[in-house]
Amino acid sequence: MSQTHIGIKQNIIQFTLLVFINLFVGFMVGLERTVLPIIGEEHFGLASASAALSFIVSFGFSKAAMNFFAGGLADRFGRREVLLVGWGIGLLVPILVIVAHAWWVIVVANILLGINQGLTWSMTLNMKIDLARGNQRGIAVGFNEFAGYIGVGLMAGISGYVASQTSIRPEPFYLGIGIVVIGFILSLFAKDTERHIEAQSDSHDGEEKEDFDAKEVFKKTTWKDRELSTLSFAGLSTNLKDGMAWGLFPVFLTAGGLTVGQVGTVVAVYPAAWGFFQLFTGIWSDKIGRKGLIVSGMINQALALWMFLLVDTYALWLTAAVILGIGTAMVYPTIIAAVGDASHPKWRATSLGYYRFWRDSGYAFGALFAGLFTDLLDVDWAIGLVALLPLLAGLRAIRMKETMK
Repeated sequence: MSQTHIGIKQNIIQFTLLVFINLFVGFMVGLERTVLPIIGEEHFGLASASAALSFIVSFGFSKAAMNFFAGGLADRFGRREVLLVGWGIGLLVPILVIVAHAWWVIVVANILLGINQGLTWSMTLNMKIDLARGNQRGIAVGFNEFAGYIGVGLMAGISGYVASQTSIRPEPFYLGIGIVVIGFILSLFAKDTERHIEAQSDSHDGEEKEDFDAKEVFKKTTWKDRELSTLSFAGLSTNLKDGMAWGLFPVFLTAGGLTVGQVGTVVAVYPAAWGFFQLFTGIWSDKIGRKGLIVSGMINQALALWMFLLVDTYALWLTAAVILGIGTAMVYPTIIAAVGDASHPKWRATSLGYYRFWRDSGYAFGALFAGLFTDLLDVDWAIGLVALLPLLAGLRAIRMKETMK
């Protein structure tokens, strides 16, 4: 058996393939980012914000639940097999949105989208971390999230453009069928990383002999371990903010007088900046450490959300979207790399799965809080109140120790 080499350069072909696959994983979310909130209003007449945002709630909870199990499934059956199953499930998403005759069908489609994302995104992430050395986790995660959120941003803009030139349904969702087919074919060429995991486990310092069951890893990731629990709360707060932004930004910006095309641009610029700057923040965290980026990035997100409320022009909303994307980019790959730092290779995929369970449940909680606050108060209050969570998470992160060794 040939020797297994750890490192991005040593596995550059597989690493590059996984980056490209995650671009298509991101396309699946971007497909809905601009048009689905408008579909709820225009095609199904949803007046309640809570009802309109139910598709994000279904997506968030299903993705969170799948993340909860994805790590264990990957450790048991292999990363590549789980990746392929995720693409198979994803094919149903655009088809259901195209044929939907009632809003509950859209909600079901987003449950399946959550499962698709929980399996595919988790696997491309875990496989890159498996290939990378310990001091390359930041750049590995940075490239993964760069590709995914560039995909979200690009497809949010493309779907908004297609909708403005044709109609908001079904034309944009024909793209989704092609995305799934290409993603599945590319994934057939990915190789599993089981031997890389074994090689890292053999050389890991500390805890080599200690065996953790899934329940113990969950406790550590959620509350027992100071660093892991702090990271889980920061991740949840970040995606809680994003769940709100996903559901309310199109409504908020439309009420502010922007056209569908302009709304699509602002909505696309935020995840595009998020994706692009992760290339640099992931590398940066490998050089200077994780903690400083996490603290400042969480606080930055809160300030950017409040900026949205204080300005009232297209150019300034674009600026706020870029700032919000940069703040998110500062923390997104950094937190994942930090969870990888603080976890043993034998249970790292499981710990990352639990972290991503809490992080992605933020989508659902963000949509729930945004809908509730909008119905009780208004959209401006909803955005302002949700911004408090990333601020609190940033202040809490001050107490954590640096995880990179």
